[in-house]
Amino acid sequence: MMIGKEPAETGNAISGGIFFGPVVQGRDIQATFQLPSAAPVALAQLPASVAGFTGRDGELAVLSGLLEPAGTTGAVVVSAVAGLAGVGKTTLAVAAGHAARSRGWFGGGVLFLDLHGYDDRRVDPGQALDALLRALGIPGEHIPPGVEERAGLYRSVLAQVSDPVLLIADNASSEAQVRLLLPGTGPHKVVVTSRHTLAGLDARLVDLTVLDKETAVDLLDRALRAGRPEDDRISGDFAAAEMLAAACGGLPLALQIAAALLKSDAALSAAELADDLAVERERLERLAYDDGSGASGLSVAAAFERSYRGLAEVSARVFRLLPVNPGSDVSTAAVAVLADLPVAEVRAALARLARAHLTEVAPGPIGRWRMHDLMRLYAERLSDHHAEADRREEARDRLLGYYLSMATAAGDHLEVLRGTAVPREFSDRGAALAWLDAERPNLVAAIRMAADTGRNQVALHLPLKLSFYLERRRRFDDWLATITVSLNIACTLGDRSGQGAALNRLGQILWTIRRADQAIVPQQEALAIFRGISDRRGEGSALHGLGNALREVERFDEAIATYRDALAVFRKIGDRRGEANALIGLGNTLLDVEHFDEALATYQHCLNICQEIGYRRGEGMALTNIGLTLVQLQRHDEAITTLQAASYICREIGDRNGEGMVLDAMGSALRQLRRHAEAITALQEAIAAFRESHERYLEADALNHFGTALREMQRFDEAITAYQEAANIFQEISDLASGAPRRRTGETLDNLGTALREMHRIDEAIRAHQEAANIFRETRDEHGERIALNNLETARGALQA
Repeated sequence: MMIGKEPAETGNAISGGIFFGPVVQGRDIQATFQLPSAAPVALAQLPASVAGFTGRDGELAVLSGLLEPAGTTGAVVVSAVAGLAGVGKTTLAVAAGHAARSRGWFGGGVLFLDLHGYDDRRVDPGQALDALLRALGIPGEHIPPGVEERAGLYRSVLAQVSDPVLLIADNASSEAQVRLLLPGTGPHKVVVTSRHTLAGLDARLVDLTVLDKETAVDLLDRALRAGRPEDDRISGDFAAAEMLAAACGGLPLALQIAAALLKSDAALSAAELADDLAVERERLERLAYDDGSGASGLSVAAAFERSYRGLAEVSARVFRLLPVNPGSDVSTAAVAVLADLPVAEVRAALARLARAHLTEVAPGPIGRWRMHDLMRLYAERLSDHHAEADRREEARDRLLGYYLSMATAAGDHLEVLRGTAVPREFSDRGAALAWLDAERPNLVAAIRMAADTGRNQVALHLPLKLSFYLERRRRFDDWLATITVSLNIACTLGDRSGQGAALNRLGQILWTIRRADQAIVPQQEALAIFRGISDRRGEGSALHGLGNALREVERFDEAIATYRDALAVFRKIGDRRGEANALIGLGNTLLDVEHFDEALATYQHCLNICQEIGYRRGEGMALTNIGLTLVQLQRHDEAITTLQAASYICREIGDRNGEGMVLDAMGSALRQLRRHAEAITALQEAIAAFRESHERYLEADALNHFGTALREMQRFDEAITAYQEAANIFQEISDLASGAPRRRTGETLDNLGTALREMHRIDEAIRAHQEAANIFRETRDEHGERIALNNLETARGALQA
């Protein structure tokens, strides 16, 4: 205090900043105060990296690009399209954080906050802001109670931090849970992980999927060696490691659990654990590891459960019914049938499930959905538990009825004649075929499910409805498997009509896959059944099939008589399509025995019928065979014109296999006209068509013709390659079937010998001709044997010369 003078006017003010403790105002005051210590700052919250982290180089590069100081300043959202809990979102975010810190990008520190978005203890925005403010050094007594006020203070504090800060907001369940946590301005970055696609945030979406097989095995090995560097249970048994990775479905959480189980039991081999996990019903129970943290421990099922609990009732019920569908994916329409709900409502429910990553959009046609294998097992468990409440068996009946009805309608479209009414379920033939292509795996699986669950009528009739389609698409394994189910059910039920139909189809399949000797008996049995129940249409069909089998095993006289019997039946009942098909078979047999003029007249009669009734496929077959006959008659120009017309029809109806047959015949005609370049082009296209339609026998035939065209152009190296490939295919087929494939092997080897001789590879040529002669002798083809022996002598003469 100063004496004798009036005190000067005093004034002061406080503005800006945050002050922790008392504020003293005055003039020329000397005092000592004990102020409270500053609140601690927690800006190094990044968890440790997970052992075994691998396989995310691409995603890590994307995140690093977004976190780089020169990159975008918006929030970054990590969400998985596959969307599973346990897909490694947190692990990726943490790895990106460590990579960024190591580059010195976030000098202001890293905040990490688990929002527990799928737990009972979900963190609301107010709680999250409280935790973040405290981490930034704001004492609790200075944190306002209101959420908006907290958000304002949080943004203000961050605005005063000049160095970049990274916030990782982990496990968010919605945009609302994280929106207030985003910085307002400044260089700061945010990574949000979620099981939902947070499309409502102004953020970059980074999709995370499961690991591929190779990467999954690598993760297992790395995680195991992190505990014991010398542990080679994964690297030392690669087959078991692949099985283990497959059982885990490439899901990082499941793989980490498997590694933990191995680490905890040094005597447990990878093969033993893979065997344990191979049992589907027990897999989820086995994919759990007790780390002492109770309900929050490592468990695939528990992780899925937290996602499921957030669903509304309609979505939850749809999720539980999805495993009823037996295939790997399912259409929106089929799910609507399962749930007995309008399509629009089901579509919305499926979209919600996809956003929660409990399902995902399947690749391929729009409107199809699928589940990860482990998620499907989890859904099956729920489905079993809620089966009665969800009326699951009624849903199964509806689904199977839907598949049978739609397959019937689609099949009618494929076989319809011009001018005939078609079912309204499909707009045209193309739509019907597209539906069958998309649903084929489901339909085949539905047949097995129907048989296993006692839905015998579906198991009996659905294979019969699919038969024509599966034959057209050359899906021989599916065709044989489904017809076998149909036949077994028909026998069990004592359904004679169904038994005859299934036997007839079985004979057709065996003939189509060149096992004609095995096709004869089922066709004979079908014929006897149809005659016994006075089913004339079935009788004609069985006679036609029997004629095909007899022709293939070269019992030509019997085949001709059988075809004529079939013609008589079809004419009696007025089945014009059946008559046309039988005429094709009869003409083919007449062509085999070189009755060319009679064969030509037979095909022409067939063509007239097909054109009359609008049977386009039959018309294409008739024209193709007329072209082949004209080639034999050396009428090559007419043959080419006819084959061009056949090609147009095959393309029109989408018959790729028929198109290949036309191109093969065209190649032969062009070759004989010495138009070799055109012939080679046609034969190459024929080979491609047969490969697309999985018709191995015809592919080999076209390769043989291709080799001859190349040889005639003196392109001997290429010809040899074509002949060798053809011979290998014929040999594969002849291992399963007798007759024609074995002889065709001989013909191709004889052609190969000629090409080898032209290249002066005489020893190889001699071996090829000798093997061809042996095959012809074995198959009692005296004419072929004579040709091969003559070629053999020519080769031996070249050797001596």
